[in-house]
Formats: sequence, structure tokens, C-alpha cells
Amino acid sequence: MLLPAKDEVARYLKLYRTWERMMLAAPADRAARGNFEDTGYTLCVLMGKRCAREAVHAAERYLAAGSARRRERANGRSPKGALPACPEGLATSPAT
Repeated sequence: MLLPAKDEVARYLKLYRTWERMMLAAPADRAARGNFEDTGYTLCVLMGKRCAREAVHAAERYLAAGSARRRERANGRSPKGALPACPEGLATSPAT
């Protein structure tokens, strides 16, 4: 599966939260509601979800997984699920 760029997901997630706050602060503001819905739709497309809430949760998990892997590499541990290295430097299947 082709995954979206993390910086794009982070940007749209931040926009979604901003428009969400603005819409909740002024529910009658049609522009805020429209931008909130448009941003939610974009997150749905990026994350392959049908519902904006599901897309937001998927985006949060996607971004958190990447930061956890970076922390593990910084601490000298191999990321969870990483494949062991061959002597030649090639990755092998966990089944071998």
C-alpha cells in the first residue's frame, strides 16, 4: 500500500484541529464549517478512510509510529518488526 508523506499528513492534521476549534467556537460560521469538512475529507483521502474521525485517528497512529521508530533508532535499538541483516548487508525474511 502506498503511504502518504508524513509531513502532508501532519500538516492536514494540524489544519483539521485548527478548523475544528474554530468551528466549535463559532458553529454558525459557514466558512469555518466548510473548511473543517474539506480538511476532514482530505484526511479521509490521504488515510484511505470513509469517516473523518477514523482518518484523524489513523493519521495520529501513522505519525506516532514514525516517531517511535525514530526514537528507537536514536537509542540504538532496532525498530519493532525490523528484519535481521544478512552478512552481505541484505535483509532476510523473518521466516528464514
